Amino acid sequence: MEVGNAVAIVTGAAGGIGAAIAQRLLEHGARVLITDRDADRLAATTRRLSADFAGAVSGLAADAASESDLRKLIGTATSEFGPVDMFFANAGVGGGPGLDASDAQWEQALQVNVMAHVRAARLLVPDWLERGGGYFVSTASAAGLLTQIGSATYTVSKHGAVGFAEWLAVTYGDRGVRVSCLCPMGVDTAMLTGLGADSGSVGDLATRAVTGAGAVLRPLDVADRVIAAVEAEQFLVLPHAEVREFLHRKVSDHDRWIAGMQRYRKSLA
Repeated sequence: MEVGNAVAIVTGAAGGIGAAIAQRLLEHGARVLITDRDADRLAATTRRLSADFAGAVSGLAADAASESDLRKLIGTATSEFGPVDMFFANAGVGGGPGLDASDAQWEQALQVNVMAHVRAARLLVPDWLERGGGYFVSTASAAGLLTQIGSATYTVSKHGAVGFAEWLAVTYGDRGVRVSCLCPMGVDTAMLTGLGADSGSVGDLATRAVTGAGAVLRPLDVADRVIAAVEAEQFLVLPHAEVREFLHRKVSDHDRWIAGMQRYRKSLA
């Protein structure tokens, strides 16, 4: 996949991984529409990127889980830059810690972390099939391959994101629709480091579990891995190499892996 001259939409792009992906896309010659629910932060990021990439980047505040907002995003990107070639489903939320998570927390996690991807694919894939190609990038998490100590809603919804990306690749990958699924551990973003109610954080226990398991990467370093994976049309994007080893351990002996995770959870108490 050639990133240069592609038209891309990146959700959850007011900061963190989304803003970093947008920056790297622009540096490679893409035209990018960035979006986020946080209109103020999005406007600041749009101004920052426009300083270096005037005319190639635009921002539009929207809810990535809303079908009507997604239609508006696709229409805006098409009118400003041309038909959408790439979609980065990057918006995400943390959620409730365990069985005490409310139905509202479960609903929000499933809507943003899973259904936002489904709705975007519904709108984009038919056109991509007609045009002969397109690229869908799902930001999931290592939690979607393993689990997230400290957050049931995050674990389940990120498993859903990985599952949907796999299904999309199996169903349409041989018809020109390429799919990549990003599954990092710790990245220096507000979701990991912010513990306030408005931060989207997965919570203190989850943060300690992630930071104790491996290095915390810069968003731009993660974005570099994403761009490389897209250019190589690689499905699974693992910025933390140890995730592959953790996954192998899980698959080879599930009971032993669960016992190890139980010991790790106890060590964080």
